[in-house]
Amino acid sequence: MKRLFSLFLVLSFAFMLSCKQERKLVWQDEFDGRELDTTKWTAYVGDGCPDLCGFGNNELQYYTDRPENVSLAHGILTITALADSFKTRPYSSAKLVTKGKGDWKYGRVEVMARVPAGRGNWPAIWMLPTENNYGGWPKSGEIDIMEHVGFDQGNMHGTVHTESFNHIKGTQKGDSLQIEDISNQFHLYAIEWEEDKIDFYLDDQKYHTFENTGKGSNDWPFDQPFYLILNLAIGGNWGGLEGIANDVFPNRFEIDYVRVYQ
Repeated sequence: MKRLFSLFLVLSFAFMLSCKQERKLVWQDEFDGRELDTTKWTAYVGDGCPDLCGFGNNELQYYTDRPENVSLAHGILTITALADSFKTRPYSSAKLVTKGKGDWKYGRVEVMARVPAGRGNWPAIWMLPTENNYGGWPKSGEIDIMEHVGFDQGNMHGTVHTESFNHIKGTQKGDSLQIEDISNQFHLYAIEWEEDKIDFYLDDQKYHTFENTGKGSNDWPFDQPFYLILNLAIGGNWGGLEGIANDVFPNRFEIDYVRVYQ
């Protein structure tokens, strides 16, 4: 009888755990159309000026909504960076945001993507708060699902930034993984975000957990909706640390799909 009761408890716990982990698809873009779905994405236009020229990182690209920089074909979204001296900047590229069209508090966010190779590239999949409820960056938080800088080929980074933990102080929290075929194959980059933690995944393998310390918003501002950003920056304080290889342009950041589960 005791064995049966113990088995019942184990099965009950497993059932509750599976129910907790079961999520429903609430937002997606498979990029099956011919043009960017503007009900889901906004293509940012500009170089950050006058408020934040170079986006606070001395980046060298001008973001556009031109088909030369953002295009869809065969189910793939392609963000293309060009060395074309566009307007005020030596490079052009694209930055796509879901703000006001896709904003989420908790859940799983996953992106199947392939990053470009070459010094100077800085592709990113990341999230910012829809409203800066705790103040400007980094007080309201940032979640970097994936960053890759071309001079450090194959080294992928997943990071969070908060008032307590950020790269300005050198206290940012995250981890890095070496992916030999990062520019040859598509990989699945994801987070699973809950009240008490954010788990980071590469190809469905968890590699880092950032836990809620319970000490307030300076450590954990992640109790508010965030939106998603896909962009390909050129140069900058980090991306351009070892210069820019101009012979590798055009550079292409390819995204197969984006899916959000809650």
